Parts: sequence; structure tokens; C-alpha cells
Amino acid sequence: MEDPNAASPIALSGADEAVLVPDSSSQIGTGQGSYQNEGLLSGTGGGAGGDGGSGSGGGNDAEFGFQRPEFGQGKLAGTVQMYERHLFLCYKQPEVWPSHVEAAEFDRLPRLLAAALTGRKADIKKKARTRLTLCEGEDGTESSNGDVLIFPDMIRYRRLTHFDVDVFVEEVLVKNNEWFPGVVEPLTGSYVFVCAHGSRDKRCGVCGPELIKRFREEAKERGLQVSVSGCSHIGGHKYAGNVIIFSKGADGAVAGHWYGYVSPDDVPLLLEQHIGRGEVIARLWRGQMGLTEDQQKKVQELRLQPNGKPEATAAAAGTGSAVQLNGCSVGAGCCQGPGFSCGRDAAALEGKPTGNGTEEKYGGDGKAATTGKSSSARKLCAMPTWFERWEREDTYAALAVAAAAVSVVVAYSCYRQMR
Repeated sequence: MEDPNAASPIALSGADEAVLVPDSSSQIGTGQGSYQNEGLLSGTGGGAGGDGGSGSGGGNDAEFGFQRPEFGQGKLAGTVQMYERHLFLCYKQPEVWPSHVEAAEFDRLPRLLAAALTGRKADIKKKARTRLTLCEGEDGTESSNGDVLIFPDMIRYRRLTHFDVDVFVEEVLVKNNEWFPGVVEPLTGSYVFVCAHGSRDKRCGVCGPELIKRFREEAKERGLQVSVSGCSHIGGHKYAGNVIIFSKGADGAVAGHWYGYVSPDDVPLLLEQHIGRGEVIARLWRGQMGLTEDQQKKVQELRLQPNGKPEATAAAAGTGSAVQLNGCSVGAGCCQGPGFSCGRDAAALEGKPTGNGTEEKYGGDGKAATTGKSSSARKLCAMPTWFERWEREDTYAALAVAAAAVSVVVAYSCYRQMR
């Protein structure tokens, strides 16, 4: 069985629960029924959720909040399972989410979307691992019920209903096309998601709302364009407060950085250092989109080395999400330019041969696989040796001499003709 504290892709509830396939006997109503029901969302059970048991979000701060004895005691780096795309379905509020939202009998949209992702995961070719999470949705606001946010693409589709789920998954996630019934909108600024799934775990229910409030207050005070939303279970209850930050770098690339044991006092630092300067907060960092658990641990080891050598920091310029090792990005761009790697890429962290002049992407098992076309592929370009540089410069010099000789011959011929 997988570690219940790890963050598992393609599951609303995490690694410890399977996504339920929709019951063929369930009634399908109107499009409006995708968002509105009588009373609270219906769940399959209200028993213990994860490590801390289920709860409404209330509780003693000393027992479940930032003052709990185990807060800040566990190792964080390497606790995010490998994934490369994150979908957030805007759907109601954390206060009404049951412990396992995808199993809600009458809330068809999240249940059917989760089931469709599970059923088509082998066909999703753009990025092999896709994660689905709920975030806050409220009609009449920027994030209405049924909106779908996709990262790192930084796009939004409006008003998905349960009628559209299969077509949406086929066109957008399998074929990498646009979903024509919906209008794709670009996302701007930074996005912060805080786990506030109190019915799943009391620690998230106590820590999440307080962090959301503090993020919104601090971002407004600083005049930052930051969207802050509560989200459903992402894995790792014991690391609450759990935060994911998507922030675009100078070249437009985005990756989700995960933080754990975040307290309200850490919020100004995350806004100023991570979102403002693109620098990772090492002591709170759990991992990031695009790296395996082992890669995350090795990156963290390099980041914490004395004097920072080899340097391992989040790229403030470039991708804004890649980790740089001696000036070369891991898991994203490179000092040679966007889409390239100097041979010191994520595969090299695991001791895998990177090859040369090939394109790679990670398959469903997290291992590198050769492919002909992929938006997440990286061209590997080894740094030229001194001999190669000398040989190239010598060639240029020879060509210059030959061109000069030709010029002399032509000039002499013209001179003789004029005489």
C-alpha cells in the first residue's frame, strides 16, 4: 500500500483512497445539478480521515493547529509524488465538502471528472501524471462553480458540467486540443492553494482557514496579484498547513512548489521570497511538480550544502520553478535557452544516462521515456569541450583566410583588366 502521507496523482482524496467509478444507476439531471444540491454534499462515510480523523474544521489549536506537538517535526523534502499537470475544479466551499468528495452520491461533477481521469490516464499523453484537486467555487466570483484551472498551462475553462466531462477529458487532456464549448482564458499572476479540507482531517480544517485569511491580508497589503483559495486534500495531513504555490517565471514557465508546516508567521516570507523573488524557502519545502521524490531529496541536499556549492536555488529568472544546479536547470529550462538542458537535468540527479540530441518525457512510472513530441520534452545539449570550441574557431579562421585570398585574386584581376 502506498504511503498515506504522500501526495498521489489522479485522486481527490490522496493515495489512501481509490477514485470511485460512477454508479451507472445514478440519476443524471440538469447542468445546474452539477453544482447545486439539497443541503450539504453527500459523502460515503464520516469516519476517520487520514491521520487525524474527520472533523468539521473546528478543534483545539493546541491539539490540531500550529501549536500541536508534532508541528514542524517531520522531514518535508521528497513527500510529493511525481506529477506534471494539476487540475483544480472550482466547486463549492471547504465547509460543505465531505471527507471523500469524489464519492458524493449526488455531486456528480467531481465524481465523474475523477472517474474519467482515472479511466483515461493511459491515454493522457501531454504529461503522464495528472492530479485533480477541488478548490473554492462561488457563482458570481472570479472562480465560479464548474471552472477548471490547469497548471502549468496557466489557463481556465469556464462552467464545466457533468454532461461535458468525457468530451473535456478527451479534447483537453488526451488530444491536447481546446474544448470548444468552453472558452479558454489565460491566468495571470500567482496562485496559492491552501489545504482546508476539515472534514478529511482536523489539522487541515484548523490550519487552512487561518492561513488563507493571512495570505489574502498580506497580499492585499503588498498590492500583489495573488489568487488565494482553499483546496481539498492533497496528501500529507500531518504536514498541515499545506500550501501549493504556482508562480510564473520570467520566461513564462510554471511549476507548483509545495510547502508544509506553514504557519501564519511564514506567510510574509513566502510572498516576499518565493512569489516576489522566486526563491525557495528550504525549511518548508516539500517538493515540486516535475520531480520524483528521490530527485526532490537530492535537490534539497544540494540546496542545503555549506556555502551553497553546488548552488541549488529556485530560479528567480528563467522558469521561476526550476531548481538550478551550478547555473543549469533541473526539470525545466537551461542556461542554453528555453527547452534545453546542459546534461545536468533531473535524470542526471538519479544517475540515469541522459543521452544527447534526444527528447525525453516522464512516463506513468516516473521514468524517462523517449518520445517524438511532447510539450514537456527536453532537448539535451552537452556543453562543448575546449577542443570543440578550438576546432570551431580554427575553422572560422580558415574560412576568413580563404575569403581574403579570393578577394585579393578578384581585385588583382580587375586591376589587370583596367590596364
